[in-house]
Amino acid sequence: MIFGGGKPVDFGKTLSDGGRIFGSHKTFRGLIGGLAVGGIVGLIESYVFSINLLPIAIPASVGALVGDLGGAFLKRRMHIEPGGALPGVDQLDFVIGALLLVSVFSPVSLAVVVIMLLVTPPIHFLTNVGAYALGLKAHYW
Repeated sequence: MIFGGGKPVDFGKTLSDGGRIFGSHKTFRGLIGGLAVGGIVGLIESYVFSINLLPIAIPASVGALVGDLGGAFLKRRMHIEPGGALPGVDQLDFVIGALLLVSVFSPVSLAVVVIMLLVTPPIHFLTNVGAYALGLKAHYW
C-alpha cells in the first residue's frame, strides 16, 4: 500500500480463464518496498535484541511477499477483483508464506506457528481499519 503503484508483477498478462495472474495491485515497487522494510525491521530488531536476525528476517520478508502473491493468484482464479476481500486468505497468506520459507533456514516451533496464526488476523484487521480511517485504503479490509 505504501510503496504501491508502478509496473505490475504479472506485466498485465492473463491466464486462460481470462483473469490476470496477480492483478494490478501487485507491483515491483511493492515487492521491493516490502523486502526493504522487512530488512530494515530485521536490522532494528537485531539491534534491540542484540542478536543477528537478518538470516531469518530476509526469508520471512520474501516468504511473506510470495505468500501474498499466492493469495492474489487464488483470488484472481476465484474472480475476486484486486482489493476485494477473501477472509482468512487475506489475513494469513503472507504469514504462511513467511513461516514456510523461514522453516527452510531455521526450525519454527509449533508454539510460534500457533501464536502467529492467532495474533496476525486481529492485527491485520486493525491496521487495515486504521488505514481506511486515514483515507489510505478504499475498504476497511
